Order: sequence, then structure tokens, then C-alpha cells
Amino acid sequence: MKIKRKKDRATAYAHKVLSGEILAGAYVRGACQRHLNDLEKSKSTSYPFAFSEHKASEAIAFFEEVLHLNGGQYEGKPFLLFAWQDFIIGSLFGWERKKNKKRRFRVAYIEGAKGCGKSPLAAGIGLMGMLADGEARAEIYAAATKRDQAMILFRDAVAMYELSPEINKRLIASGVGEKCWNLSHLESGSFFRVISSDKKQSGPRPHIALLDEIHEHTDGTAIEMLRAGFKFREQPLSFMITNAGHNTSSVCWEYHDMGSKIALEQIQNDEFFSYICSLDEEDLENDKYLTDESLWPKVNPSLIHGLPGYNYIRSQIKEAYGLPSKMATVKRLCFCVWTEAENPAISRDAWEACKDKDYPLEILQNRRCWGGLDLSAVHDLTAFALMFEPSEADPYWRLKVWFWLPGVELKKKEDQDHVPYIAWRDAGYINAVPRKTIEYDFVVKDIFEICNKFSVQKIAFDRAYVEKYFLPALDRSGYQLPEIMPFGQGYLSMGPAVKVFEKKLIGETLRHDGNPCLTWNAACVVAEANAAGDIKYSKNKATGRIDGIIAAVMACGILEEVKTASVYDSKTKDEIRKSLLGQA
Repeated sequence: MKIKRKKDRATAYAHKVLSGEILAGAYVRGACQRHLNDLEKSKSTSYPFAFSEHKASEAIAFFEEVLHLNGGQYEGKPFLLFAWQDFIIGSLFGWERKKNKKRRFRVAYIEGAKGCGKSPLAAGIGLMGMLADGEARAEIYAAATKRDQAMILFRDAVAMYELSPEINKRLIASGVGEKCWNLSHLESGSFFRVISSDKKQSGPRPHIALLDEIHEHTDGTAIEMLRAGFKFREQPLSFMITNAGHNTSSVCWEYHDMGSKIALEQIQNDEFFSYICSLDEEDLENDKYLTDESLWPKVNPSLIHGLPGYNYIRSQIKEAYGLPSKMATVKRLCFCVWTEAENPAISRDAWEACKDKDYPLEILQNRRCWGGLDLSAVHDLTAFALMFEPSEADPYWRLKVWFWLPGVELKKKEDQDHVPYIAWRDAGYINAVPRKTIEYDFVVKDIFEICNKFSVQKIAFDRAYVEKYFLPALDRSGYQLPEIMPFGQGYLSMGPAVKVFEKKLIGETLRHDGNPCLTWNAACVVAEANAAGDIKYSKNKATGRIDGIIAAVMACGILEEVKTASVYDSKTKDEIRKSLLGQA
């Protein structure tokens, strides 16, 4: 295919960033300075790399003259690269090894805000690697830990195949539309398909590996699986794209940390390219960047072109004010701020501001309350929370939580969890069941007695252990509890409940009694968000046990003011049990 040459837009971008004409953070400025420094080094015969303006401009031209975008207002339009994309494509395909003219960079790590256009860029690189790289039997993979995630990037490539006439006539698709699973270039024996680490696959020999959302990779399995096949290629490329992550112990953080140090030339790795959007230290002080819109292009390099748009970012910030877990997600996705797992979703200041341990329990009498029951496995912490509505004499929502734990070998459990269970037991903050495991007969009896003291309206429970442990114990006891209703642990149910809980906490309309076990739970909470920005508190990512907070959130999810509907409303206990069979 015939491609026109264009000027060296990669180097032009570097000059504009360093002159201040284009606003960028420290790591992008560093990458640009590194590019210019390497251009100077390349004049020496001893330096092994050279920059080919011709190859850089040809690569950029492939995007703009061959590829077409998809979706919304971009449907069918030529893929005209933005300036930051010029720099990435120009750098990756322009820098070469003097001895054999093969590509210099083997790894590229790209980190930017959500919606800036990373995925289409990756898809275009995959198509170019198959059609314009001169590689026989090129294997191009869209990779992720899960196949569904890898398909997101691959669908961009399929859409380009469908919309770009020059590509459409040269490739053959296997499958149609959403079911397309492979693109083939018969002339060179090359293909482009999905690969994931959740399915056993052997022998990939990637020419180009496109890895999406590295911050969601639990480990480096997918990355290493593909890199193992690089030894069969002369100029392989591992192209990684991601938002900022939330775990500084993750494989994504390792690449972020390496990429930032390479960009700043603190360490040297001539085969590693990074483009990491970031705010500067002074921008982070007192969260200045949330209100100073002039800083937003540093982490949203396509913002001047309307992606994702100022209004979108403004709306995300507005929705997140007062909701710490939501705000953490906004900071991460919209502003490339890494949030460490050790940083709780519930701030210590907010939690302490709502502590009131000196109120008399009598003020809870005759006040309606709603319960949340977080059932544990037989060896772990079980929690029952009650949320008491305000009264004329007391304007606060009152949160009271009870805990149960096996009492035998409590010291061993104390050492495992690194908290003073024995002292908490002795002070009455937790109930130690006199067994090696949680026997729910004890728990059921205690909950029955608690409910007899207060005006409990309903109890929400986690379905995980109810059928196996709780309902049999309830049957044996003969006790009658208030209406119990299953409460999902996914985003659909927990998302709205977390919002209610956090609004009461941040608005200081909630009071808790300072139970140290509950305070420990609050400090361990880490929020998890889905692609739509919905929030839930994740036990998998928590830094310790969070059972008491989960119970409290479930109670918030069924408050009368929330008007949460359930398919189990008005059903008997037996009907609920039948509907739960197979769902635990």
C-alpha cells in the first residue's frame, strides 16, 4: 500500500512539550528530553541506535491514510493522530538499531487517563505490525488476564478492518461482528487474535503483543507468557496500555516505576519506551488539580480535542465529592493518581469525627433499625450491624455492630490477624464462641436476643453461608427473627448501599460507638470500581478484615429511605430457602 511521507512530528512534539507550548507532566517531559538527548547521542558512531525520520513518518502515515476510526462522531473517519500519539508512534517505529535497521524498543508502557484514546492506538499498532512491518508469519495478540478484557481491544481492530477499505481487501476475518475471533493476512501467513492467561495456551511466538489494562493484571503471567516467545523474533514489541492503578505491589506498578525512572534517565534501558501521564508534585498539594482545570491536559493529553471532555471530568468530580471511594476512583481514572491499597477508602479523620462512645444505650430503645449480617466461614469473623434511625431527641443515625469469632486458639488467630482479639474479647467488643469454629447456634441465639431488645425492621444478609450454616441453626433454635432478605455483594446492590453509608459518614449524620474491632475494619477497607464507576468494598483487596463495615453497608442498603426492592420481599423463609438453592 502506498503511503506518503510526512515531517518528523515525534521530534516536533518533544520540542513543544519542553518549550511549554504543550502542557505535560514530569514523566512525559522526561521522555521528550530523553528523545532529544538520544538524537544527540546518535550522532556518535559508538551509539548503537539511530532515528529514522522516514520510518517514523511512514508509521504515522499508515494510521492517517489507511486506518479509520469507529464509534460515535468518529465512525468511519480517518485515524488522524493527536500530537501525543505522534510522539509514541514516531518513537516506537522511528528508532532503530544501526547494525540491522530493526526496531530499538522491545517494550512500550503507556499510562494515561481514561478515554484519551489508548485502545484504538494499540489496535492500529497491531494492524500495522501485520500489514506494514515486513514480518513473515507475524503473530499479533490482543492480550489480557481474561478473554473478555482482551476482546475490547481486539474489537477496535475488527472495526478498523471493517471500516478501512485498504485493510478490508487485504485481510480475512474469521467470525462476524462481535463473534469475530481472528484476522488473517494470507499473503504473509500472519494473524491477529485474542490470547489470555485464563486459558492454557502454548507456543505463542508474538511479533507484537498488545496488553490492555495492565493495572487489572493480578500478576505478570500474561506478560511473561508472551515475552517467552519473543526469542523467535528479531524485533518484537510488547505494547502495554493502562490507567493508573491502586496497588503499589502489583506488576503494573513495577512497570510504572521502571518507566518513570527510565523517562527521567535515573536508570538506563535502551529497549524500554514509556509515556506516563502525571501531575506534578505541586499540582497534588491540597488536591489543587480537582479545581484547577488548566492542569487537566497533563493527564488527559487528548482533552484539547474533546476527549474525554471537560464536562465529563467536571461531572465525575461533582458526583464524587463527599464519597471517598468514588473520589479515589476519579483521581485514578481521570487524573492518573495512584491510590495505594494501604490507603483506606474510609479516611481516619472521617471515621473519628463520627465516633461517640459515651451515649447511653437507652436512647436506642423504640427506634426503628435495620440490620446487616455478614456471615463468615467457620474460622473467621462474623458481624451483625444495626442502623438506628434518628429520633426527635437524637438527630443522628446510630451504628451498632456485634462480632463473633472462635474462642479456642484465639491467640493463634490474634497473631495471624495482628490485632488484640483477646483484649477485645475481655473488654466486650467481640464475642468469642467457646469452640474451634463458629457454631451458628450461638450466633443465632445472640441475634435473637439483640432483636428482642430493639425495633429491628429487616435484616439483610450475604448469601454466601446462609444456606449451609445460618438457616439450619435458625431452624434448630425455633427462634423467630425479623424479616431476613438476601443482599447481593456485587456492584448492583453494594454500589447504592456504599453511597448511602459514605454520605452519612462524610456528612457526619452517622455515629458509631468506637468499637476498636469496627475501627480496624474501617481502616482496612479498599474500594473497587467497575468500568461504569460503580463502587463496592472489596474483601479480596482489603488490607485486613472488613466484615463489620460490610454488615453496616448492607444495613444501609435496606433502609426505608433507600426504598430498596428485593425479589424476596413477602416470601416465607421456606420460599427464600428454595430460591437460594444452588446460589450460595
